[in-house]
Amino acid sequence: MNLNKVILVGRVTSDPESKTIPSGQSVCSFGMATNMVWSDQNSQKQEKTEFHNIVLWRKLAEIASQFLTKGSLVLIEGRLQTRSWQDSSGNKRYRTEIIGEKMQLGPKSFAKTNPPPPTQQPAPSANERKEEDIPVIEEEDAPAPKEKPAEEEIDIKDIPF
Repeated sequence: MNLNKVILVGRVTSDPESKTIPSGQSVCSFGMATNMVWSDQNSQKQEKTEFHNIVLWRKLAEIASQFLTKGSLVLIEGRLQTRSWQDSSGNKRYRTEIIGEKMQLGPKSFAKTNPPPPTQQPAPSANERKEEDIPVIEEEDAPAPKEKPAEEEIDIKDIPF
């Protein structure tokens, strides 16, 4: 059995570039950065950033171009693909990309969570997707407090021995 699966959570490094190919399909590409933080042997904080090339197709491409901007937090699930071509000098070039199959958007930016008053907003068209239909991941600043279960009083008659 073979498996080619990638799951990344990171920040968009450039505004998505969207286009429609001659067959009519939408394609969107953008850069994404993921960080790894650890402590070395001397307890010094170390950080390494990896950069990834993301390519999305069809409806996912349309959603990404509409909702993602530079700095957005996003989760991408997909597969690795390397393509090759010859540049203008005749050299063979390679590019490894993540072909996204699923996407989950991060928290909304301040501008999107504080829209202008209703009189200034244009009416949405019938074919626009509702924001509630798009999944959103939340950043974890602090864990949510756990609720304590209600304590019940135990009756001695209920004990079986």
